[in-house]
Amino acid sequence: MEDKKANILPESCPMIGGNDSYNYAHNSRYQKGAVDAVKEMINEAIAEKLDIENLTLASLNPFRIADLGCSVGPNTFIAVQYIIEAIELKCQAQGLNSCIPEFQVFFNDLVTNDFNKLFASLPADRRYFAVGMPGSFYGRLFPKASLHFVHSSYALPRLSKVPEEVVDINSPAWNKEKIHYRTATKEVVEAYSAQYAKDMESFLSARAQELVCGGLMALVIATIPNGTLYSKDTMVELLGYCLREMANMGLISEAKVDSFNLPLYIPSHKELETVVERNGYFSIERMNPLNHQMKQTTPSVQMSVLHLRAGIGGLVKEHFGSEIIDEVFDRLTKKVAESSFILNPENRKEIDLFIILKRKSN
Repeated sequence: MEDKKANILPESCPMIGGNDSYNYAHNSRYQKGAVDAVKEMINEAIAEKLDIENLTLASLNPFRIADLGCSVGPNTFIAVQYIIEAIELKCQAQGLNSCIPEFQVFFNDLVTNDFNKLFASLPADRRYFAVGMPGSFYGRLFPKASLHFVHSSYALPRLSKVPEEVVDINSPAWNKEKIHYRTATKEVVEAYSAQYAKDMESFLSARAQELVCGGLMALVIATIPNGTLYSKDTMVELLGYCLREMANMGLISEAKVDSFNLPLYIPSHKELETVVERNGYFSIERMNPLNHQMKQTTPSVQMSVLHLRAGIGGLVKEHFGSEIIDEVFDRLTKKVAESSFILNPENRKEIDLFIILKRKSN
């Protein structure tokens, strides 16, 4: 009899923590590159768009920052350092040297995130009071009008859940033999798109309650140009092939594979703009492509697979069990090595965007 858990999709899992070679902290060079690439943009956005002059000194002290989807570091600490430095420069430029506020920083991720590792690696010379805030950022996390600045980098492509239709055998959107929406049927793509729109509306509405009027939100989001067609040759597609191959060999059940879908969605530029405009609480102050140096280079096979494993390995392990995790990614490594297409930077269609949203006045 098939295991009753075979058709139960795992809830969203955080990036891999711990201290082994597969954890996120050791395999997030790409994300680190993005944090460095947006430093000057953060400086400009805070200098030009943060309404310190319209906020009383009392409401600015402490200045509260939240990093949503912080994982286990170290990138979150670097991003926070850049934000604080930019705010201090803003205060100095306005002659408020003696009134530079104290800073309180909230590090948020799912409750299963490795917060022990995160806080064990807090910078000793930090100039802020650190607080952990476990929970999904698709709901309220903070009191009303309690935050001045929100930051999130590469966390929003992860959905709150996989669309229910894609694992429902009776649904036209049942995603049999696939683990993602890319190259899937129109019904599957529409189900993922609808889930993304619903999640983003929840995200923006929650942040609208938590940010002060005039507060800023800086986001780094992977997107695709409008009208982009997906390629079949991606690491995710190869991962699905590896899982089906293992099912054919009897190493895992076919039902397990059919019920596994990744809760990840990369929106088009139009989808992103539409959901922000429909929400109505924020103005788009800046939306620029990110000049990410690592996008211009060809990464090694090992680095690419480790990067993917750090991001979604927890989902694979939760659904299929820890005993097959190494074999899955060993097979994937071999298949990626055999492909001349996947790691070629000329074939990458995603465009990372740096976005500044400003909370409108009520």
